[in-house]
Amino acid sequence: MGVGVRATGFTYVSHVLAAAAAVMVLVWCIHFRGGLAFESTNKNLIFNIHPVFMLIGFIILGSEAIISYKVLPWSKEVKKLIHLVLHAIALVFGAVGIYAAFKFHNESGIYNLYSLHSWVGLGTICLYAIQWIFGLVTFFYPGASMTFRRDALPWHVIFGLFVYILAIATAELGFLEKLTFLQSSGLDKYGSEAFLVNFTALVVIFLGASVVLSAVLPAQVEDTTGYTEITDP
Repeated sequence: MGVGVRATGFTYVSHVLAAAAAVMVLVWCIHFRGGLAFESTNKNLIFNIHPVFMLIGFIILGSEAIISYKVLPWSKEVKKLIHLVLHAIALVFGAVGIYAAFKFHNESGIYNLYSLHSWVGLGTICLYAIQWIFGLVTFFYPGASMTFRRDALPWHVIFGLFVYILAIATAELGFLEKLTFLQSSGLDKYGSEAFLVNFTALVVIFLGASVVLSAVLPAQVEDTTGYTEITDP
């Protein structure tokens, strides 16, 4: 039995939360952390590419790719193409974001892949790539048989949401890890930057929840009361 709630409202909420998260991470990395750069003597500017690209590129574009299938008013083939392209762009942003983290570590003399955040994050983007390739060859080009596509679709959706939730969890681990490092280096635990990072992490949690609800709830609500009109004999 349905819950009588449509996905549409949650898609609007997702857009608002995504915009808020994008602004907040940019304010953090540009205003508080000094900006972004691929090459700099200040290695922290190289690191700043990582949270910006992972959140705006990987998570937010990935979010839009998921909900695009539910709300866009165009044909199924057009929505499939938009879904595929947005996920591809998100994957590229994620790869660049991870490259920036490795570059920062290597040029700063810091070990790579020593934290849970890095382990889960690397696994997540690998699963994301596998999911995208599977979707490409099964549902787009060259395309599997109709029977295989019908049987594979529910698993594609479930696995996709699983990977998306992993991405949200990885982001939360990243916010926690970076803020802990900053606070251990003297950042005020109750200062404006610390509050901004924590609130950004909260917005990302709510974004993830809203996107998942948008994906699992129906676009239209059917009448499930079970009542029929009584007419005179």
